[in-house]
Amino acid sequence: MYFIGVTTSQSSIMKLFPLWAKILDIKDAVLKGIDIEIHAPKGVYREVVQFIKEDPLSLGALVTTHKIDLYEAAKDLFDYLDPYAQLFGELSSISKNQGKLEGHAKDPISSGLAMEAFIPPGFWREHGGEVFIMGAGGSARAIAAYLFDPQKKDNMPSKLYVSNRSTPRLYAMQEIMQKINPDINAEYIHSPEPSINDQILARVKPYSLIVNATGLGKDRPGSPLTDAAQFPPHSLVWELNYRGDLLFMHQALRQKDAKNLHVEDGWIYFIHGWTQVIAQVFHITISEQQFSEIERISREYRNAQKK
Repeated sequence: MYFIGVTTSQSSIMKLFPLWAKILDIKDAVLKGIDIEIHAPKGVYREVVQFIKEDPLSLGALVTTHKIDLYEAAKDLFDYLDPYAQLFGELSSISKNQGKLEGHAKDPISSGLAMEAFIPPGFWREHGGEVFIMGAGGSARAIAAYLFDPQKKDNMPSKLYVSNRSTPRLYAMQEIMQKINPDINAEYIHSPEPSINDQILARVKPYSLIVNATGLGKDRPGSPLTDAAQFPPHSLVWELNYRGDLLFMHQALRQKDAKNLHVEDGWIYFIHGWTQVIAQVFHITISEQQFSEIERISREYRNAQKK
């Protein structure tokens, strides 16, 4: 199995995968990283997908950072793309099924599971807060789609703000959200400078969700906000990264007590994201007991790394 990213050798999964494989009884499984520069030429993505498709020992891959670029460059090489991949125009999972190459977008599932772990039940119904997502890539699209699923009826944020440094992905996300829920109150804002995100943040209500879905703080240093940004009181702050300089998370932690913030990193999202793709690539079902064991040994590993 391959891991297609930017700085794959720095990811905890390289140490955790063999431990998880034992729990899941996946024999002789090896995880290899493939590092690709951000927004690489289309030919690079096509070459990687073609290799996985033709190599009998390659069972599939997890894709981070490149989910949209890889989909746009190589979607014609897949024999099957799941409805989420087609709707969101991205994929996080490459797998094989009876010789056919399949692409899946797992983020709508894994981001939903991650949010259920820290957003209190009835939070939106009770407080009427909003959501501000910085970034308009695959994770941002999946998070917004989960939060504004029409089936949630009265328990969804009262407004969606999305900002992004470039406009094409912003327009694409607006189009996707119109299909998912045309009735939501939403603003899509071009934000080439962090100071613009500061200005948006100042408008967001208390009891809201603020998300860093830009990749800044992991693959590239920095934050989508300046140090002058003020988080709305009683809000949930979600840093999708779990490694790197995590500047956005540290900005929130400095205001945690004064603003009564709940600050969440991307660790649980990381675990759900990987287990969803592993299950797809190896065609297995991960039981609740196995997931609990994966979570336990992953937490122990992380705690040991912090010492």
